[in-house]
Amino acid sequence: MSLLEHLLELRSRVTWSAAAVLVGMVPFFYIPLGTETIEFLLAPAEDQNPDFKVQAITPMENIVTYFRVALLGGISLGMPMLVYQALRFVTPALTPQEKRWVLPVVIGTSLSFVLGLAFGYLVVLPTAYGFLFSFGRTYAEIAPTISSYMDLTTRLLLVMGIVFETPLLIMGLAKFGVVNAKKLRGWWRFALIGSFVISAIATPTPDPITQTLVGGPIFILYLVGIGLAWLVKRE
Repeated sequence: MSLLEHLLELRSRVTWSAAAVLVGMVPFFYIPLGTETIEFLLAPAEDQNPDFKVQAITPMENIVTYFRVALLGGISLGMPMLVYQALRFVTPALTPQEKRWVLPVVIGTSLSFVLGLAFGYLVVLPTAYGFLFSFGRTYAEIAPTISSYMDLTTRLLLVMGIVFETPLLIMGLAKFGVVNAKKLRGWWRFALIGSFVISAIATPTPDPITQTLVGGPIFILYLVGIGLAWLVKRE
């Protein structure tokens, strides 16, 4: 394929991916579902602080929040198509045997993304908000705006969803011969430092609790990826 054909192919894949996200957003524009989703995302903070309340200080804040939550839902529902389109872009360079991995990888990465969202909701958010809302309460009561709260919440959930795909990414690189388990084991120190560097960049809060909750799983999943790379090599 020429450079122009590659660009046209990329445009097609991006268009299909964007369409998948938009279609996934549609159910959340249904007011009851969108409202219930917002209340669902407020629950981790409310569980840590029964008096917790959010506020809107600008006329557009509630609308922006509604669209942000719908975007998170659209990405979550559209994840299988996003992964499929990414793989379809690279499949011309794969062998027939490697192309058989496309469907398992789509299913695996989609399930891993859901597991990451679940881990973020059940573990990261309650722990992070338990620390953030208790720190400094003796001199200031925390009453965040709805947009700032949802920005932090959706970002943490998306980061954890992507983080949980690390083992499959490493396994794929090992399958295609880019890395192997021996190299990965030798890089564990760099992986440990890199995990917390990525956490510091990805998480919008500077507190060590939240960054550890993100950086720790990245490194653990890196170790899981080493095991998967060894299995691929062994196969």
